Amino acid sequence: MEKIQKFLSKLPHPLRWVLTMVVGFTLLILGLIMMVTPGPGLLFIFFGLSILALEIEWARELNKQGMQGLEKIVAKLKSIFLRKK
Repeated sequence: MEKIQKFLSKLPHPLRWVLTMVVGFTLLILGLIMMVTPGPGLLFIFFGLSILALEIEWARELNKQGMQGLEKIVAKLKSIFLRKK
């Protein structure tokens, strides 16, 4: 994400905003479509929200909540697998 931010920071704000919206919403819509068709839907939704989070506050908050949920799932899986040894 840092490389994307660095690239976007060199662009004028209106162009940066439009580019972020187009790419973010495209990935988000593709992810939603892939939820009912074969494909990595959750991954595309996550990437779309991550890109939208560069410019939109609600996407930033949703992305933060998703990361916290993912951290809880990973911690739970680690505890389950470490217990079996």
